[in-house]
Amino acid sequence: MTLRDTPPFRADHVGSLLRPRRLLDARQQRADGKIDADELRAVEDDAIRDVVRMQREVGLRSATDGEFRRTSWHMDFIYRLGGIHPTSEKIQVHFRNAAGELDFESAALAIDGPVRLNETIFGDDFTFLNGIVGDGVTAKLTIPSPSMVHYRGGMAAIDPAVYPDHEQFWSDLSAAYAEQVRRIAALGCRYLQLDDTSLAYLNDPAQRALLNQRGDDAEHQHLRYIKQINAAIADRPAELAVTTHMCRGNFRSSWAAEGGYDFVAEALFSELAVDGFFLEYDDERSGGFAPLRFVPPGKMVVLGLVTTKRGTLESKDTLKRRIDEATKYIPLEQLCLSGQCGFSSTVEGNVLTYDEEVAKLRLIVETAEEVWG
Repeated sequence: MTLRDTPPFRADHVGSLLRPRRLLDARQQRADGKIDADELRAVEDDAIRDVVRMQREVGLRSATDGEFRRTSWHMDFIYRLGGIHPTSEKIQVHFRNAAGELDFESAALAIDGPVRLNETIFGDDFTFLNGIVGDGVTAKLTIPSPSMVHYRGGMAAIDPAVYPDHEQFWSDLSAAYAEQVRRIAALGCRYLQLDDTSLAYLNDPAQRALLNQRGDDAEHQHLRYIKQINAAIADRPAELAVTTHMCRGNFRSSWAAEGGYDFVAEALFSELAVDGFFLEYDDERSGGFAPLRFVPPGKMVVLGLVTTKRGTLESKDTLKRRIDEATKYIPLEQLCLSGQCGFSSTVEGNVLTYDEEVAKLRLIVETAEEVWG
């Protein structure tokens, strides 16, 4: 089995990592006005140096900054797009876990101006990361996909005076993303991940029912999202690998949606023009591997078999057995291994310890080495 020198790697990870206590304390001090922005950034820089060192030491070929400068995996990016602002209204997303239920609340967004790219979002953050990863490790940038700008609010979030023609909204959105992709590639980015919960949520009949209730066409929405993502990445340079990650929600070890990939699989895997798919497969909520039969030759699938929602360590034998099950539908050559999601999609993080996080990442690396060599 061949070693992979390009992303995604045989042992990989989604991106977000548990924030250390000193970073959380510094964020609170900044919120309280006790330190300034430069002082907070210095703490962030030190924490990122440490977490990049950890990723190297466990044997990963890719490294992120853990999303340490963000509060959430997606809104920190989306609110920096021109024409998009938070509102005083609140959106509640219902989550659940083995112990019960909880809600995540965030500001609703309004698209009240033409969508555009005013700055290279996370540009300085990526430049810092790229400068410290060292030889043999690829700096990976994670951003929310274009779909996430639309999914939470739908067309109701768009000011009809700004976009009487919804096709112009979609065109502007993909153009803004295309410019972001061009700019980060110019900064040296060779590994970009588009995080997209919507394409996983749409497999859940309950989620589709909610979208239909608000007036969206839930039965075909994934086709629109695929089209817009493809437009955003169509002109990327050949040396930039682009993957997408899909999960069913990840907030304090809880999830929001359930269901296999069957509803979106044929269109998603055959039409989405990414180089690889990070797929959540840590438990029965994600369904079986049969949808992988639609993945064409040359596309990689990163099996998210290791859960990031709890600290209990999976066995290598179980992981190998599940990889073997997946090969009934897709060749082993097209597979990689990762966690099912990040460890800290929001600043609060999932319910496990730093040592458990490190053990999970090391398990991924060691298992991949034994499977693929």
